[in-house]
Amino acid sequence: MASTAKKFSDKFVEVAIKIGNQVHLRSIRDAFATIIPLFILAGLAVLINEVFFPWVFEGDTLDTAQQFGSSITQGTLGIAGLLLCPTIAYFLSKNRSFENPISAAVIALGTFIAMMPSTVMTTTPDGGEVMAQGVLSFTNLGTQSMFAGIIIGLLATELLLALTRFKALKINLGEQVPPAVSRSFNVLIPAILTISIFAAVSLMLTIFFGLDLITLIVTLIQEPLRRVGTSLIGFLFLYSMGNLLFSLGIHQSVINGPFTEPFMTQNINENTLAFSEGLQPPHILTLSFQTAFAQMGGTGATISLIIAILLFSKLPLYRQITKLAVAPGIFEINEPIIFGLPIVFNLPLMIPFVLLPIIQTLIAYFATAAGLVDRTVVYIPWVTPPLISGYLATAGDWRAPVLQLFLIALGVVVYLPFLKISERVTRRQAELEQQA
Repeated sequence: MASTAKKFSDKFVEVAIKIGNQVHLRSIRDAFATIIPLFILAGLAVLINEVFFPWVFEGDTLDTAQQFGSSITQGTLGIAGLLLCPTIAYFLSKNRSFENPISAAVIALGTFIAMMPSTVMTTTPDGGEVMAQGVLSFTNLGTQSMFAGIIIGLLATELLLALTRFKALKINLGEQVPPAVSRSFNVLIPAILTISIFAAVSLMLTIFFGLDLITLIVTLIQEPLRRVGTSLIGFLFLYSMGNLLFSLGIHQSVINGPFTEPFMTQNINENTLAFSEGLQPPHILTLSFQTAFAQMGGTGATISLIIAILLFSKLPLYRQITKLAVAPGIFEINEPIIFGLPIVFNLPLMIPFVLLPIIQTLIAYFATAAGLVDRTVVYIPWVTPPLISGYLATAGDWRAPVLQLFLIALGVVVYLPFLKISERVTRRQAELEQQA
């Protein structure tokens, strides 16, 4: 029985590692990690615009001052899809060992723009609507087109790399030409073909269906996937699977990085934009919600375990490890306690490690839905300490840190009985080793 369980565990670990190292998922994860600072900047700009400036200015002066944050929002969230597409192309081509990844990024960017609709509906100063030609819309460049940016970045790059493998499509200018020029001409024909093929697809969609590719991707792929991945049940399943993997020694980003983070990031970005425009934020589940309520102290909400050990544990080993883990744990870095205590393959602690974030998410979700806590509207860094994270994520709602305190205390109660079982197991293992 134990042998069968070990074989299943080993196979599960092997599959999870393969998923985490899959080149497309890894490229998406790297791209998001690159542009996250811009999303954080957008959140800070909204905080300044909507919380700080109203304390200082009013009337027309306030409107003028808020142009500062609005400009930042346009340069970050307003072009999120435009930023994501070439970034993914760069990392995908680099991960595939392509010699000229910057060219792949430029070509993917050109392809993305070629997919834009040729006409857009825009609002006139008097509130009317008119069709405009020859313009790019923030709607098509921003958070709504993030998934389109992912798809086009991946597909355009794969097509480009496939075409560059044909020697007949390469232009060799000889060894006398500077390397940068030579690399550029090597991808000249593949670049022409890549953008032309996508442009032809866009034209066919317009002629036969009256749609552009961006709208098609958003309607048929992005929104259905987001509804599943950011629904309460879908999020709890995917997030719990990530936590389970971490309890088996595989970082939770294997699941959360590619399958929940893009959509949760889009949700917080849309909340930020709505809040900056004075509208009701549309989403409860966002990346900042996850940081503030589901992973205080890091994956598994281990800030509660740290407190439980410091208050109630008498096992010297646990207390010594926990004292070392306090400082990083405050900033959501909990590898010391996950691998040092350990939680990994420690069945008594694996259970609350997976279970507690589910309980905390459910409580925070329904508290937010009931209006007891404001929705998260600011993108906060994942290393933001508990209490501060809730206050900042909700743009200054004092009730959020109160809810976090309650959830942390509840987490101590949930972890405590499993902690006691783990201590007994640890003592018994030590006794057996001494007897041996």
